[in-house]
Amino acid sequence: MDKKIVLLAGGSGLIGKHLSKMLKPSGYEVRILTRSPKNPGDFAWDPLQGSIDIKALEGVHYVVNLTGAGIADKRWTASRKKLLVDSRIASLNTLSNALVTQKHKPRAFVSASAIGYYGNSGEQKMSEDDAPANGGFMVDCCQQWEAPVQPISGLGIRTITLRIGIVLSNEGGALAETIKPMRFGLAAYFGNGKAWWSWIHIDDVCRMMIWALENATVSGVYNAVAPNPIRGKELIRQTVRALHKAAIVLPAPAFALRLVFGEMADVLLNSNYILSRKTEEAGFEYAYPKIEEALRAIFSKSA
Repeated sequence: MDKKIVLLAGGSGLIGKHLSKMLKPSGYEVRILTRSPKNPGDFAWDPLQGSIDIKALEGVHYVVNLTGAGIADKRWTASRKKLLVDSRIASLNTLSNALVTQKHKPRAFVSASAIGYYGNSGEQKMSEDDAPANGGFMVDCCQQWEAPVQPISGLGIRTITLRIGIVLSNEGGALAETIKPMRFGLAAYFGNGKAWWSWIHIDDVCRMMIWALENATVSGVYNAVAPNPIRGKELIRQTVRALHKAAIVLPAPAFALRLVFGEMADVLLNSNYILSRKTEEAGFEYAYPKIEEALRAIFSKSA
């Protein structure tokens, strides 16, 4: 039987690399859209210029779009915020315009978004049908990020938008940054530590993408978060415990974070209790629904 072909945009990021590793042993052929094609299966594109090698889409069964400049990579200047939005909108518009030209359309299109869509929702439990709790840059960014998915759905392609929580991995991302000071016996939580963090193990977010591609009844918006959010301070305590290290747990005060990071401190301080009920009811089964087992698996792999 012929391999199913997945076109992956944003394959060089944390999730993209991991997803590619999981797809290939499962019998998928993976094509990567990249600005600098070097390997077999790489295809050139420049989303900010709207250019793409149209051969990348020939015979493709599925498309996964993870493209976008890193949200927390640099301080949010006006120009940086413009790039964060533009890189996301341009990637979807470029793919949408290319898909219009294809006689045979992909079966499904998965696009990433983020739980930043919900704003700083505090103690409120948020589902996919809830409007953002307030405004802010991340709310605006996510709304603009999700909007270009609609024209792709209009082409008759089943589309799935995943609002991804804090991805836990030993390969990079928030957790890798969090554990760095623990090597020196220190651990920091943000603000008062009471903010809810809605997280997901990297294996589960990648498994969810494959599940969404393969299940014809799955479409629309889903929260890609584990079923058990955790408060920020407790996440740090559980991480210290999973590492089997002694560490002094201290707060990183909100005012200090805002001095250092400016508006980007919202990523660290906002509270998001995001529900996974819709995803579970649709039939997705988590390998790591609880933080203890997720961290244990991550750090056992590191060891």
